[in-house]
Amino acid sequence: MSQKEKVVLAYSGGLDTSIIIPWLKENYDYEVIAMAADVGQGEELEPLKEKAIKTGASKIYIEDLREEFITDFIYPTLKAHAVYEGKYLLGTSFARPVIAKRMVEIAEKEGAVAICHGATGKGNDQVRFELTVKALAPHLKIIAPWRIWDIKSREDAIDYAAARNIPIPVTKKDNYSRDRNLWHLSHEGSDLEDPWNEPQYEKLLKLMVTPEQAPDEPTYVEIYFEEGIPKKVNGKEYSPIELLETLNRIGGANGVGIVDIVENRLVGMKSRGVYETPGGTILYAAHRELELLCLDRDTLHYKDIVAQRFAELVYYGQWYTPLREALSAFVDSTQKTVTGTVRLKLYKGNCMPAGVQSPYSLYSEELSTFGRDEVYNQKDAEGFINLFGLPITVRALVMDNKNEE
Repeated sequence: MSQKEKVVLAYSGGLDTSIIIPWLKENYDYEVIAMAADVGQGEELEPLKEKAIKTGASKIYIEDLREEFITDFIYPTLKAHAVYEGKYLLGTSFARPVIAKRMVEIAEKEGAVAICHGATGKGNDQVRFELTVKALAPHLKIIAPWRIWDIKSREDAIDYAAARNIPIPVTKKDNYSRDRNLWHLSHEGSDLEDPWNEPQYEKLLKLMVTPEQAPDEPTYVEIYFEEGIPKKVNGKEYSPIELLETLNRIGGANGVGIVDIVENRLVGMKSRGVYETPGGTILYAAHRELELLCLDRDTLHYKDIVAQRFAELVYYGQWYTPLREALSAFVDSTQKTVTGTVRLKLYKGNCMPAGVQSPYSLYSEELSTFGRDEVYNQKDAEGFINLFGLPITVRALVMDNKNEE
């Protein structure tokens, strides 16, 4: 008897991936190997072992990817200071390539011929999963059931599961579509689909309180960076996971990190989402203050241009591309002097600078002072302005001559 070909499925145990296992077996006659990734979603994944096997998988890998997620994906993006469309800190975007990378590794280990994911044909995640597979293992077949099966709705999926006696976690606590990891929690759907609706934050938020519910006294937090990477909070050194969890708690308690955005999806449509990113918001704010102190003007301004392109690459699923790697090399070079401590004041949703210091500070109090100084000759400014303004002066003279003719 010939051995069946294998497929590796990105598995969460939810409605979609629960029915994908029998669907793959019925339509492809594959041996299905499930892979559940822990990127900090806060759920107990161990029960998925029994569920995956009962649903028809031959085995399941439960992979703790949290530290790799932070060090290899979050930190490079933070150092780039990449923000998509000025607001979104890319929480879902850079979680997909770390998951897909591990799926490829398992596929190679198992000798699988295909990768399967449960992303829909309307979203960005299908691109992020598949571009990673194409970059790391172009020989693998990619199966995306939502683009090809006859199931068109949640109700269809429930009926499919019921007909096969597949236990599914169907609850009606709310109608929001959520994605959570160590970096953020996203909310889409339901009343958020109308951009005119104000989010119902009291029932929406899970990682934080509303600004109105935050303490009436400010909270101060100090973050120490080495070459653009956060190492300490309030003088205490933490592992990457502990550091982010600590800042999530601090930021969440102060209502810091709510983003409401109508964003442009890669597939062409706009979508509206609300994101909770308490720790990430604090890290971005602190990192920016340190860069303002330690980077020269030309490098800082050019890096801002790079940051926008970097954010697009992350959002579009192009992590494993020569351009992203080249931009990261540039970013790493800029971060060699981004070392120091930033103090922030958190108060009712606000995250304000309250002090910054660095051994590589380019700020000179002696030069900047409004008092008497002995290092700056103000007369030098006249020649600088004359030369800097020469093109403006020449054009004005030409226009005056033309007007006189």
